[in-house]
Amino acid sequence: MAELTYREAVAAGIAQEMRRDPSVVFLGEDVGGAGGVFKTTAGLLEEFGPDRVVDTPISEQAILGAAMGAAMTGLRPIAEIMFSDFFAVCWDFVANEIAKSRYMTDGMVGCPLVIRSGNGAGLRFGAQHSQSIENWAMAVPGVKVVAPSTPKDLIGLMAASVRDPDPVLLFEHKALYPSKGEVPEGEIVDELGKARVLRDGSDATVVALALMVPRALEAADRLAAEGIHLTVIDVRSLVPLDTATILRSVAGTSRLFTVEENPRLCGWGAEICSIVSEEAFWDLDGPIVRITTPHLPLASAPNLEDLALPDADRIAATIKAALG
Repeated sequence: MAELTYREAVAAGIAQEMRRDPSVVFLGEDVGGAGGVFKTTAGLLEEFGPDRVVDTPISEQAILGAAMGAAMTGLRPIAEIMFSDFFAVCWDFVANEIAKSRYMTDGMVGCPLVIRSGNGAGLRFGAQHSQSIENWAMAVPGVKVVAPSTPKDLIGLMAASVRDPDPVLLFEHKALYPSKGEVPEGEIVDELGKARVLRDGSDATVVALALMVPRALEAADRLAAEGIHLTVIDVRSLVPLDTATILRSVAGTSRLFTVEENPRLCGWGAEICSIVSEEAFWDLDGPIVRITTPHLPLASAPNLEDLALPDADRIAATIKAALG
């Protein structure tokens, strides 16, 4: 068992798959010689060489166009979009080309690729470099969407994504890069579409993703001292979504809270709330509550960014008030 940072887990996950499969290639801006703008890909160029670790021009369209062509012709590319906000520059490739290739060719042409990106706020990068865009991705049929919260999950979900026959968008939360976690030795392979129950409690179910997972766990620790016991679920995979785990938990606790970094309008938690209200309405003892970021651009000022994002204080206070 080794302790890795979330940042180190990125390179470890990519390297594991590149060692296993020579058809896996990696491309993006500054991913080779510079080791990544967040230093998440250090050492990959030295191990695998410039034919498999490719520094690209500053063009998100070029990166995804090249990755799409490579995936369609036998390779398994991992492409990096440096900041998830920049998906807006190349969204046509994702939504209209990559996501639809298998469908529009009746299965003759697949697009097995992973697009990984730094997502989310907390680093004071302002409105154009701090967005959480997983709700954009969820809305596109044909792509899978994952967002790990720990180094182990990052490696395991990276492996599952690379080996999947369809395109996967893998969001790495930028504020988690320095966080640490234990990672077992040997190959790590996880499964898409499986949530993880991190804590069991009888009073309410809390569903969280990425940076909101450790914050939900901190809130649960505080409330436990006051006699309020929460189940905390790390969604991990939004598409496919593990509805069975969520519904099973709600059946036991009878209350549901979602903790989302997305802007409130059309966040991923709204979809989960819709599913629970349709399939588990009679299990609920009170209204579903969403704890979210307001529907506004994020400020770069530290105090304003912190005010916008859900933190352990707001999560705990909201749950305590709702449970009465």
